[in-house]
Amino acid sequence: MRDVLDDLVGWWQAGETVGMGTVVATWRSAPRPAGASMLVGPDGTAVGSVSGGCVEGAVYEEAKDVVETGVPTLERYGVSDDDAFAVGLTCGGILDVFVEPVSRESFPELGEIAESVGRHEPVAVVTVVRGPADRIGRRLVLWPDRSSGTLGLQRLDDAVADDARGMLAAGRTGTLTYGHDGERRGDELTLFVSSFAPPARMVVFGAIDFAAAVARVGSFLGYRVTVCDARPVFATARRFPDAHEVVVEWPHRYLQAEVDAGRIDERTVLCVLTHDPKFDVPLLEVALRLPVAYVGAMGSRRTHDERLDRLREAGLAEDELARLSSPIGLDLGARTPEETAVSIAAEIIAGRWGGTGERLTGTEGPIHRTAER
Repeated sequence: MRDVLDDLVGWWQAGETVGMGTVVATWRSAPRPAGASMLVGPDGTAVGSVSGGCVEGAVYEEAKDVVETGVPTLERYGVSDDDAFAVGLTCGGILDVFVEPVSRESFPELGEIAESVGRHEPVAVVTVVRGPADRIGRRLVLWPDRSSGTLGLQRLDDAVADDARGMLAAGRTGTLTYGHDGERRGDELTLFVSSFAPPARMVVFGAIDFAAAVARVGSFLGYRVTVCDARPVFATARRFPDAHEVVVEWPHRYLQAEVDAGRIDERTVLCVLTHDPKFDVPLLEVALRLPVAYVGAMGSRRTHDERLDRLREAGLAEDELARLSSPIGLDLGARTPEETAVSIAAEIIAGRWGGTGERLTGTEGPIHRTAER
């Protein structure tokens, strides 16, 4: 919903009813992830996408229907010899799309959700997408310290609140199943949890020209980017216009302070570009012991070997050292700072989604992987 939120809120504030289709589950080579949304406005305008063009026509018609009837539906779009071209889903994937009418009456919390998203405050929207007719479309909105709405039963609300807040903390969007009364072993109810978490962080250590390129591509990928260096003459906002913040501090001290403040989580990526032992060894002592998504360090293979020796002397275990991506990036033959930044971004993306980094033309099986790592 994040990509279409501004349009949705505009119509909502005007008192209009909008048809909204949201991908709630995917299998195989589905082109868009869970959470992708498409709107059909009161004037027939289509905004957003649930499949990159494959099934938009079918979802468009379904969205118009739910606005007329007021009854939400869960539709599955798959690929088969008979129906692939009927709905256009020829990519080989399967999508479950929940289509619902959205208005002030059906979604009174939308304005507050939009305000939270704008302030980068975490909020999760939980919607019943499969179950008895009187439960379909019920919603529970969760913030870390409060909630709004109900799924119809306090026991269910309590169980879902615990589980969905865990997903929100990890920035995960997906489905949960329960019994009618909130039993976690049941599957009579399917709920979709849409997590609006603050952007994941990328912290780039080392105020060098490569860092400027990495900050640019990190911002492009949606990370909140921090550049940190102990040298004030190099660590300036003017040199790093694409970073959200530039910090002058010893890298290891800054990272530990951010950990202590609770601002580093399992989605965080750390790019160590200093390739100077007095900076990167104490920094990596901290970084490699954190449950973050990625730790990469720049340097030649000789620098890498010497760095490993110093880290072993500092007491790091082999399993901790194995978490280090060094030399940083994938083998793209990169030379320039911009090319190197692309190789680093490619390694981060591959690690997140379980990609191999190989050319797709030389591989088999699904293009899109469903398991996030």
